[in-house]
Amino acid sequence: MIESHAPAPPGAPPSWAGPARLPVRPGTGRFLVLACVFVCAACGLVYELELVALASYLIGDSVTQASVVLSVMVFAMGIGSLLAKRLRLHAAAAFGAIEALLALVGGCSAMALYAVFAWTGDWGGLWASGPRWLLVAFSLAIGLLIGAEVPLLMELIQRIRRQDAGGAVADLFAADYVGALVGGLAFPFLLLPLLGQLTGAMVTGGVNAVAGGALVLGLFRRDLTRRARWLLLAANLAVLGVLATAAVLVDDFERAAREAVYGNDVRVALQTGIQEIVLTGGTDGRALGLYLDGRLRVSGRDERRYHEALVTPAMDGPHARVLVLGGGDGLAAREVLRYPDVRRIDIVEIDPAVVDLARRDPALSRLNGHVYGDARVRVTIADAFRRLRTAAPEPSYDVVIADLPDPGITASTKLYSAEFYGLVRRVLAPGGRLVVHAGPVSSRPRVFWTVDATMRAAGLHTTPYRVGGRDSGFAAGPDRTAGASRAPRDWGFVLASPAARPALGPGAGPRSATLTRESLGAARRAAEATRIVGLPASTLVHPRY
Repeated sequence: MIESHAPAPPGAPPSWAGPARLPVRPGTGRFLVLACVFVCAACGLVYELELVALASYLIGDSVTQASVVLSVMVFAMGIGSLLAKRLRLHAAAAFGAIEALLALVGGCSAMALYAVFAWTGDWGGLWASGPRWLLVAFSLAIGLLIGAEVPLLMELIQRIRRQDAGGAVADLFAADYVGALVGGLAFPFLLLPLLGQLTGAMVTGGVNAVAGGALVLGLFRRDLTRRARWLLLAANLAVLGVLATAAVLVDDFERAAREAVYGNDVRVALQTGIQEIVLTGGTDGRALGLYLDGRLRVSGRDERRYHEALVTPAMDGPHARVLVLGGGDGLAAREVLRYPDVRRIDIVEIDPAVVDLARRDPALSRLNGHVYGDARVRVTIADAFRRLRTAAPEPSYDVVIADLPDPGITASTKLYSAEFYGLVRRVLAPGGRLVVHAGPVSSRPRVFWTVDATMRAAGLHTTPYRVGGRDSGFAAGPDRTAGASRAPRDWGFVLASPAARPALGPGAGPRSATLTRESLGAARRAAEATRIVGLPASTLVHPRY
């Protein structure tokens, strides 16, 4: 594909191109081309970040999705640059057409990816990886189009005023990289919070189409035939019409897609700066469901079994001061407050919107027993890792409850690291207990036993156990494309203490509705039957999940 050819004499223009006939002075023309490079680079990076963000939310594992998008897109950019060599004879027309197509593909990519996930994500079979393949297809297409821009823009800028190749490349890439910086900062700080992923992508596509079309039809219109000008104008207007129509209908589309994913019982749906929160049911006898970033975190059908299994064994001993990491829904705190001799509960929750819902939503606050009205409960809005790192290392907590998202989700990996458990150990009182929700055992035993190995590497003595009964209505692990039929049906927990291996029992406190000493013994044996030995610990610099 890379053609061998003899180098042209220095300063000699190619045989197919003479100086451009511009309606402005050459200096102004060069500035306008570089300004277009700046805008197109910003738009291209927004498309890239939008695919990474949406794929991480819809599919899971942001590191994997970012790697797929970036590697495929950079590869495609190289192929696009090679293919664009054949278009230099008609550089202006080709650039205009490519920008119109890029605006359409990039602007609609988020909506198309969301639609495929929402309406076909549970098909299974050959289409089980459909959203992943669509992600690769969009990364490839957008990369090809972005890669084709550079040779064509180089040709256009050289046609305005010839200069040495090094100088032209320096000017072009300077504008390109600065534009990428602006696009990279605009996406998280402007487009995402103000417009959201879908509308933000469409607005970016509109800007892309206007910039490309204006440059060609305004500055290089004399390079196009009358028919080509009208075709390019019609194409850009059509693209802008499609994007504008989609932007008008985006709210209806989001509601329909949300119902396709969660059912038609969605009561609350909001996007915070941290995650998407969806609350379903909870009224008229329907079970409440709390979803964080699309993963089921609370199901009214079985949450009591989960929270009793999480809290009760850890409370078998001193428990005057309790620290809950995560658990902003208040349900773990509800179980702790069943013990009358608890003097204080500190909850560390990263998202204030979860706490606000737990306080104000009638169904959720009723389910958690209105715990936030209890003077013993205090809330700190912070990342759990950072909070433990900045807290005074005083061994003051009798019990620490880690009610966190499943390990393997990139955002929570550090909360299952040896460094994190070392920080937890610093705040545990002598003889204190730590309990960790370690994900499903049946479907992800290696992850579960990696958590156990990591806790032991941090100097903790562990007692793993496994409790069945998990609601199978929705994928709960890091991979949102896992169908409901394959959803895990158990929970895995690890109880630990720095002093000695803790015994697993219900203790002498309030009677549990779902646990007995015999059932906990069976839970411990069920977990031990799946043990995988020799697993290395997970650390911040070498995550194993």
